[in-house]
Amino acid sequence: MFDEIMQKFENSPSQQAVVRLLLERGFSVNDDGRVVSGGIEIPNTGIAREIDVDRRVVDATTDELLDDETLRRIFQNISAVPSLKDLAPVLDLTVLTVYVDDASESGIAADMIDHIASHDISIRQLFTEDPEFADMPSLTVIIDTQLPGELLNELQSLEFVRRIEIE
Repeated sequence: MFDEIMQKFENSPSQQAVVRLLLERGFSVNDDGRVVSGGIEIPNTGIAREIDVDRRVVDATTDELLDDETLRRIFQNISAVPSLKDLAPVLDLTVLTVYVDDASESGIAADMIDHIASHDISIRQLFTEDPEFADMPSLTVIIDTQLPGELLNELQSLEFVRRIEIE
């Protein structure tokens, strides 16, 4: 789906940058064409500054999103999910990010959860990036404790794991 959305803006890299930001941040577009997070409006000038485009590019992009019925349904229903990832160092949590060879493969999250649970480790938060919307989809697991070396070795040996990062 991500590729289809980006194709609609293939003639405008600037508009693609706006779309990518909206998807990455979970920002939606209201009926007035304003970018919002929940009920809070995000000024188009702030969005433009973040991705180094003119404010009018943001306006044109939101207009196009609302003009296309499929895109309208998508971008009016996106929402952001709070993440503990950036708070992990402050809260003394461990962030385990797993990159896989084929993110569309079935059972990846279940396998990871099973391995972590078998070591009696509690998961505080788990989220995945949709392979349709992310260039390098990953599975992120936030836990209360340091990752035991034995578990890390088990996880790295799983067939679908390409790379693991620990923060």
